Amino acid sequence: MSTTATPSPLPIRPANPEHPAKGSAPTTARPHPKPSRPTTKLLLKINDLSTPGAQDFFSSVNALQALQSAVTSVLTHLYPSAPTTPTPGTRSVTLVLRSMDGVAYTTGKDIDDDHKEVHFSTSYIEKIPAERKKDEILGVITHEMVHCWQWNAQGTAPGGLIEGVADWVRLKAGLAPPHWKREAGGDWDAGYQHTGYFLDFLEGKYGEGSVRRVNDNLRDCKYEEEKFWNGIFGHHVGNLWEEYEKKLNKEKEVEEEPIIVEKDGDEETATDERKPEKKKRVKSSEEKDVPSYLV
Repeated sequence: MSTTATPSPLPIRPANPEHPAKGSAPTTARPHPKPSRPTTKLLLKINDLSTPGAQDFFSSVNALQALQSAVTSVLTHLYPSAPTTPTPGTRSVTLVLRSMDGVAYTTGKDIDDDHKEVHFSTSYIEKIPAERKKDEILGVITHEMVHCWQWNAQGTAPGGLIEGVADWVRLKAGLAPPHWKREAGGDWDAGYQHTGYFLDFLEGKYGEGSVRRVNDNLRDCKYEEEKFWNGIFGHHVGNLWEEYEKKLNKEKEVEEEPIIVEKDGDEETATDERKPEKKKRVKSSEEKDVPSYLV
């Protein structure tokens, strides 16, 4: 038996496409995959399928498409640069359809706040007029989906601002109900569409992405009103609100401006609510060179 040691064979290294061996043909490097947007598990829970509201829900919308559309609206308007822009770590959203008072609310699950639940009242769904049912369902889901994704200054942001951002996204998604309107007066953070339209005014005045900056600045710090608004827009929120109110009041004055008309040499005024009937004035022989006109 030979006692001569046999050398172990050298391991064969796999070819590296980025560093080809000498003399070998160059290979094309594989492109790095583009990062994708956050993916969130979407779930549905129904306490009672037999309720009229639950049946109305399923006859009006496709549940999966409604939830996917809501997520898309949130990411489009608040996180268009995701995933490069940090987003909350929302891992799942469960839509819970059940009979309850009110309209809807969003909460985190007990096991983990990154798992959200949107509770939607089937009692409310049942009462929505048939012609509005689909858009109202989509609008409510979109509003609540914002709460699953928005920042809140570690729980210190004004509730009215949180609700205003949610209704602003609903507005931008084209799901504003017909009764919404821009209103002056009251506090800027009264919430919902009242604050949502104020945010839309800031978006128009300071450029696209302004509301996104509001949301982004609620991420890592606690809310301090003066520092927060001055840091984004260079003005206190009270001054911004006053500017918004002046704009609305000026627009209202233009709409209500009286119309001056001439009739048989006399002047008469009329508002938009009472407009005189227009009559054609017949020119006399002394007015041959004066064109006829409507009064």
